[in-house]
Amino acid sequence: MLAETICSAASAAGLGIAAVTAYRKRFLAATRIAAYSLVPIGLVLTGVVQWVTDIAFKPSVWLGFGLLGVAWLLFITTRAVERRGGGTRKERRAAARAAQNEAVAPAASAPSLGAGIPAAQPQQQREKPKKQAAASGSGDDFSDIEAILKKHGI
Repeated sequence: MLAETICSAASAAGLGIAAVTAYRKRFLAATRIAAYSLVPIGLVLTGVVQWVTDIAFKPSVWLGFGLLGVAWLLFITTRAVERRGGGTRKERRAAARAAQNEAVAPAASAPSLGAGIPAAQPQQQREKPKKQAAASGSGDDFSDIEAILKKHGI
């Protein structure tokens, strides 16, 4: 009963403020204020205020919200542990077996693409291999490709 009275008073005060605003010829703002001031009385008439007050003052409802919060925390905790731990026990065992059976690649002493042309070489020496490759024809292009494929074991 008190909540309905407070909502009615708030609506009446809002409509009064809207009337003063309209008197000052700010009709758009007055209309907006009137719309906001009608919301509390509308909530009272629809019964939403009574429903909210029934929920707010019952200890069993607060106990229900507390249990929902605990359930939510448990879900979040299990998700975090699952992501950190790598999934279920079966998935972790399968990953461990796969890691043991996996072949270890030998350590490479040089990069797989080769050392390339050092930066200290003059520009003329860098251009010579390009000119020689262009002069030798397209047959060397395939031999270069074959050499690269053999180098990578393909």
